[in-house]
This record gives sequence, C-alpha cells and structure tokens, in this order.
Amino acid sequence: MTEETRVLVVEDDRSIAESLVRGLRQAGYAVEGVRTGRAALSAAVPDVVLLDLGLPDIDGVEVCRMLRARSDAAIIAVTARGEEADRVVALDEGADDYLVKPFGLAELLARIRAVLRRRRPVGPEVVRYGPMALDLRTRQVSVDDRPIALTPKEFGILECLAADPGRVMSRQQILERAWDAHWYGPTKVLDVHIAALRRKLGLAGLIETVYGHGFRLGEAEGARERP
Repeated sequence: MTEETRVLVVEDDRSIAESLVRGLRQAGYAVEGVRTGRAALSAAVPDVVLLDLGLPDIDGVEVCRMLRARSDAAIIAVTARGEEADRVVALDEGADDYLVKPFGLAELLARIRAVLRRRRPVGPEVVRYGPMALDLRTRQVSVDDRPIALTPKEFGILECLAADPGRVMSRQQILERAWDAHWYGPTKVLDVHIAALRRKLGLAGLIETVYGHGFRLGEAEGARERP
C-alpha cells in the first residue's frame, strides 16, 4: 500500500525536488528528499529511489551502482533529454526504470507502481524448482543449497522463466522483464546471458530453447518441482 511505501527523492534542483516531494506526499507516499549523492547513500533504505543522474558531487550512475550493491530498493533514474548513454549505463548498473525530464506526476506515479509490482511479485518469496531456489526478496539463487553468483540480468531472466515453469517466454517478453520495459533492438543479446546461466547453474536441459518462439524451464533430471 502506498502509505507504507517510502520514496527517496535525490534531486539537486530545489524547486523540482520540492514539487516532487509535495506531489508524492499528496499521493500517499512517505517521502524524504536529499540533494547530493552522499546524502542519498547515507539515507535510510527506502522502497523506491527517484535518482537524478546529474548530481553535483557524485556521478549519478555511480550512486545507482552503490545503491544497488547495498539494497534491493526499486531505482528510477531521471535524466535530461539526449542522455541515452547515461540511461543505458544506469539500467545496466541496476536501475529498474528511467524517466526523461520533463515529466508529469501522473507518469511518475505510474512508473512507481510498475517497479513496485516487479519488485514485489505476488506469490512466495522463494521459488523452488527441483534443486534450484530463487529468493525473490534478496535476489539470490542456489542449486542444492550452493549459492550461485548471477548478474542482475541473469537473475531477471531466470526469474521470468521460473514465474511459470514450462511456459515458453518469447525473447521480447524476457528482455522487457530483465532489461527494460522500453527495450528495442536485437534480441540475440539474450543468447550470451542464457549461455552463461546454463553454465553457472550446471543443470543440463533446465533452460530449453524453443526454436522460433523463445525459452522455457524444462524437465532436466532433478529439476522437477519439489513438493
């Protein structure tokens, strides 16, 4: 519920920050506003971070990376027009979404609801599929209780497939879940990450390629859902 959701606004422009804080509070969120990267890194861990990439002290992308390393908060990066490279890097460093200035409050609220739905999936916090377990809260994976180190993109792919084992997920569906809801471009980028996932998990046949359609979790030996 929004009254339980804490939003950290990281914005150095005082007038923009005050407007965002006021609008978010009126929408029912608990909001804290800070103006620097250092203050953002020192603030209490929120549920959502609205992070301006053009901060006066620390590069916003670096702040994004540091926040993601210590927190599973949803991060929405805010950029100026023409900063496509910064948007791409921010998403790679752990941002869940981005907004381009100028934007309206209605769009911001919709983006917050969307990232919270992705970060707070309906269902169990730990998804088990045979010897594999995905902890959706900590975003950690284990096989036979052995931790497996995955990148954020690899975890996103596996989370997408494990949400409905056996169902074929198209390349575009996986990209939109693990990369960005606004993804466009070649889908072959998935192949490198799928290959890395297969190697790390060590469960032959677990991730099946369905030619012409996409990928799914298969019935590899030992990979059927446990009771």
